[in-house]
Amino acid sequence: MMLIGVPKEIKREEYRVAVTPAGVEALTHAGHKVLFEAGAGHGSGFTDDFYAAAGAELVPTSGEVWAKADIIVKVKEPIEPEWGKIRQDQVLFTYFHFASSEELTRALIDSKAVAITYETVELPSGELPLLTPMSEVAGRMAVQEGAKYLERHSGGRGVLLGGVPGVLPGKVVILGGGIVGMHAALMAAGLGARVALLDISLARLRQLEGIMPPNVNLLYSTRYSVRKQIEDADLVIGAVLVHGAKPPNLVLEEDLKTMKPGAVIVDVAVDQGGCVETIRPTTHDDPIYTVHDVIHYGVANMPGGVPRTSTLALTNATLPYVLTLATKGWQAACLADPALALGVNIVDGHVTYPGVAEAFGLACSRVEDFLHPAPRV
Repeated sequence: MMLIGVPKEIKREEYRVAVTPAGVEALTHAGHKVLFEAGAGHGSGFTDDFYAAAGAELVPTSGEVWAKADIIVKVKEPIEPEWGKIRQDQVLFTYFHFASSEELTRALIDSKAVAITYETVELPSGELPLLTPMSEVAGRMAVQEGAKYLERHSGGRGVLLGGVPGVLPGKVVILGGGIVGMHAALMAAGLGARVALLDISLARLRQLEGIMPPNVNLLYSTRYSVRKQIEDADLVIGAVLVHGAKPPNLVLEEDLKTMKPGAVIVDVAVDQGGCVETIRPTTHDDPIYTVHDVIHYGVANMPGGVPRTSTLALTNATLPYVLTLATKGWQAACLADPALALGVNIVDGHVTYPGVAEAFGLACSRVEDFLHPAPRV
């Protein structure tokens, strides 16, 4: 039996929860015990009585969850008030995005816990199964939020993305053709906007050609093409992902001076450091700021704004992994599943993911060295 802890998310404006009542039921039926902080599901519309009925033990404080649980399952990375609660050898399974925060990385190194990140679990195909559902949500939300801040009362240009008969639709430029970019393009195209999607992979552009409607133009990404496309853009969406590492800056501060006043940038990659030089993390209650007359939207937990949808989408993907970790233990689970092993970023004070080590000039250990118990003497 494994003791699984689900604390309430305390990051600002975060309403998602890591396990649904259905997930609790599956875990308890598998013989595990779930410690659930009272009220943790309220933001996603799941009240405590649902969790109690599913077999969770409700506890009044997060301190008890952190103190007792073998595995902590979360949505977002632990923030500073939680760092001191992390125990040596405790397994944390959540989004971390280490490459965007050296302070967080060093806190987890110092804790000597096992940090398994949703965002670097990677299938042989290159798919990121635990990042995909939130990327789908964020891609669609990027257009929805961008359209809102294009309205004049929000400080934008006063442009309706879809236009009307006799008026040219707005232009949306999307940097990156992955899951975020694909869903952003489909959403923007569905509104009737003129869409330009840029990517450095010709193979991916050819793949997208069979998916995208006629109002989406697929372009090879170069410094020149990015600069030219954003000049007349109404909305620019950063959708660049470098697995476990900070993406490059595709839009520089000097480029903003060539854009239309009141244009909007939504950088979905902000939680990994962003692909726009002037982006910085913001929150749902204070989401935008302006640089050179261009509105920047940098909310780092965009799917948290639609927690009901996001929680259901995320937990559909994470629950099988939580069950495996609880049933086999993290070492055996990772030995059996190389995709899950790629999610291990920090173990016992050692960084085991190259992108994180490179971001901060740290040594990188082999995760395989930690998957076998030490021989008895």
